[in-house]
Amino acid sequence: MNYTLHQLKIFAKVAQTKSITKAAEELYMSQPAVSIQLKHLQDQFEIPLTEVVGRQLYVTDFGKEIYSMAERIINEVYAINYKTMSYKGYLAGRLIISVVSTGKYVMPYFLTEFLKENKGIDLVMDVTNKSKVINSLQNNEVDFALVSVLPDDMKVHKETLMENQLYVVGGRNEQLPKHIISKDELKKMPLIFREEGSGTRYVMENYFDKHKINVRKKMELTSNEAVKQALIAGLGNSIMPLIGLRNDILSGDLKILPTAGFPIKSQWQLIWLQGKKMSPVAQAYIDYIKKNKTSILRDKFSWIDEIPLISLTKDKKIK
Repeated sequence: MNYTLHQLKIFAKVAQTKSITKAAEELYMSQPAVSIQLKHLQDQFEIPLTEVVGRQLYVTDFGKEIYSMAERIINEVYAINYKTMSYKGYLAGRLIISVVSTGKYVMPYFLTEFLKENKGIDLVMDVTNKSKVINSLQNNEVDFALVSVLPDDMKVHKETLMENQLYVVGGRNEQLPKHIISKDELKKMPLIFREEGSGTRYVMENYFDKHKINVRKKMELTSNEAVKQALIAGLGNSIMPLIGLRNDILSGDLKILPTAGFPIKSQWQLIWLQGKKMSPVAQAYIDYIKKNKTSILRDKFSWIDEIPLISLTKDKKIK
């Protein structure tokens, strides 16, 4: 056997994502490079590690065993590196965070300076939908999760990072009304929804149920970016978090529509399991957040307060 740590890392990522393309993206490698290294590893075993059925890649039972051992080897190598760093007086280890998809516009700003100050820390951040985020937290696979809707029936600690504001949004060619859109008018809008399990969809549907609004669902899409492109193409309207719309609004590609009862508000919250034994890295991070949250909001997110609804509906330029 002559496999390398690099090959084991690549195979582990392929096993996790069940996709060579996704593994390549997460490893910042080309797809052919991942395929080649995976083949080199496979050539050392007589039993297949993976198989393709239709167009879907599956990990064989043998592959799952190798993946489990590969993970242990990789973790031990990380442990050696972290122990070396700690002997040099550095805070070292892995910080693992699961983030709902829209949270990708929030979380990096609460990480940047912390990681700069602690170069011995490796960040693992998974950006996915709400259901998968909650599952990873429940299974104790992560240190923290970033959500805009707290999970039911799970005991967690929380640290509120910032407010989440959702508005009714249309594309560039949307005719802006000269009045506030009523709930009755909202019912007639062809609305584009996020997929089941999305935090944005949960907040939307909660609002509709609370106000007894039966809306017209025109289509369902699986990411904020897909919804944006549909709006820009003129396929309908949607209800979206302001946090991910800044550049689109400034460019004029998207417009906020003045609507009664909006914005809907929730909170971006960093959560972790009650009773979880925090690693030194995780504890240092939550201490950093509590100390620096206010200054991060002031320095990185003051633009949210500078985009009042009235300025958007009148097409004024925003600073």
